[in-house]
Amino acid sequence: MIAPAHPMTVAAVQAEPVPGDVAANATTAARLVGRAAGARIVVLPELFLPAYHPPTLAADPAGTDVAADAERRVDDPRLDPLRQATRAGGTTVVVGAAVRYPCGRRTISSLVVDPAGVVLAAYDKQQLWGGERELFSPGRRGATLLVDDWRFGLGICYDGCFPEHGRAAADDGAHGYLCPSGYLAGSEHRRDVYYAARALDNTMFVVFANAVDGADPWRFNGGAAVYDPEGRPLARGANTGEDVLVATLDPAVLAATRAAHTMLADRPAEQGLRRTTIVG
Repeated sequence: MIAPAHPMTVAAVQAEPVPGDVAANATTAARLVGRAAGARIVVLPELFLPAYHPPTLAADPAGTDVAADAERRVDDPRLDPLRQATRAGGTTVVVGAAVRYPCGRRTISSLVVDPAGVVLAAYDKQQLWGGERELFSPGRRGATLLVDDWRFGLGICYDGCFPEHGRAAADDGAHGYLCPSGYLAGSEHRRDVYYAARALDNTMFVVFANAVDGADPWRFNGGAAVYDPEGRPLARGANTGEDVLVATLDPAVLAATRAAHTMLADRPAEQGLRRTTIVG
């Protein structure tokens, strides 16, 4: 795999959105993008635009969803502040949303807002967790985001708990993995293991954004982070409080790690498919 030619500065955000208020949360997202001055990519939490608050998502789907057309483009005036922020900063933003497609499918998705202000429903969460299955349909395919000469696999929260999901991104040539998430208070150990592991498993950078604070039982634990390709945090937030974690991804570190730790190249194509049962 060819490493990018130049470093990439990214930001992972932890913040508390207002349940059900897409317009207010888009304005907050725009403010946070402004705080990440110099970042080429900014990642915000899962379902940030409507907030990860299942009672509100169930009670008001019309108010909490954004509509995507057949080409997955989103044209919603509530997102105008965020569009303006990406244009002003030359930034690409990945932000969580509830998306409604023309066929009626409703998904937990990552919107990508590019530096021209174009909004695309770029990826739909494939692994739904718990009660999400009662409100949403799973995504049907993975997605890779190309920014300059960097390739980033897109995942959302529970996707990152499955090693195969990150590996599929790496197999598609990803240099990094962007994961908007919503981890509840009490899950700090798993939060800090999964995404560091996905980084090391695949010798790629990981950008993990997370919701924070809120009221029980929907209280979130922050800990947004950027991990290097050996799973070490380049930046990490606290368990409470809004924060914007900025880090620079160095292609020389990526190349050196992949030269030293050759799991991607060494993995047999059929590893584990044929098994022998031993009776003791």
